[in-house]
Amino acid sequence: MDEMKFAMREGEQLVQYLKEHPEVTDVLFTGGDPMIMKASMFSAYTDTLLDAKLPSLKTIRIGTKAISYWPYKFLTDSDADETLKNFEKIVKSGTHLAIMAHFNHLVELSTDPIKEAIKRIRKTGAQIRTQSPLLAHINDDSSMWAKMWQKQVSLGCIPYYMFVVRDTGAQHYFGVPLVKAEKIFRSAFRQVSGLARTVRGPSMSATPGKVHVLGVSEINGQKVIVLQLLQGRESEWVGIPFFAKYDENAIWLDDLEPAFGEKFFFDDEFKAKYKH
Repeated sequence: MDEMKFAMREGEQLVQYLKEHPEVTDVLFTGGDPMIMKASMFSAYTDTLLDAKLPSLKTIRIGTKAISYWPYKFLTDSDADETLKNFEKIVKSGTHLAIMAHFNHLVELSTDPIKEAIKRIRKTGAQIRTQSPLLAHINDDSSMWAKMWQKQVSLGCIPYYMFVVRDTGAQHYFGVPLVKAEKIFRSAFRQVSGLARTVRGPSMSATPGKVHVLGVSEINGQKVIVLQLLQGRESEWVGIPFFAKYDENAIWLDDLEPAFGEKFFFDDEFKAKYKH
């Protein structure tokens, strides 16, 4: 009961925040993995959101790897039906429900329980979008990515992101240089039809924002890496191309130097507002 009370308190704080910030349209439950919670606990959060009838709230997202590593959460667990009923309740309220599913390899899509879990989730009206980091020694193979995206589409999922491994933990082992990552993405992207080309990447969630590696180009005889922000701490930063010196060993934004002896266009504002 203490846990339920805590969830109710947290849910109420979240509602209060959303009331004070009507510009926020999406709420993402992530973690850890929120799907390790019992359905009764998770619904304590979502019911509080729905009961508040916030006109600004358009989408609830759930970031999870449960479909891959424990599909029985949606099939045979004691709260499987309750979990799916909660999904239906969110959708019926008029709020879009997006399951941000993590699949790191084609093999993870090969079992019958996973296929059945995807079917059951989609029947609730929820949409499944797929994402994964690009991992050295595991999935740094363009053909595998192309097949994985094609398989996801055939199962009714929407390929969403190829991520760059974050600059934490075992990045030194799993990290793929940005130049190589972009080549893998481009090669895989060329192999699929338009329905799988909803995917974006390689993308890294760096401190200034979500940085998209667009490719390698040459400007005035200088080889450069072309980037843009898909999300930024300042909305005005989004979508503006910027350039870094070509570096085939760089695996994160902090490893890159601005091209042409200049700063990245957001540097001054970022340092003034956000770097302490």
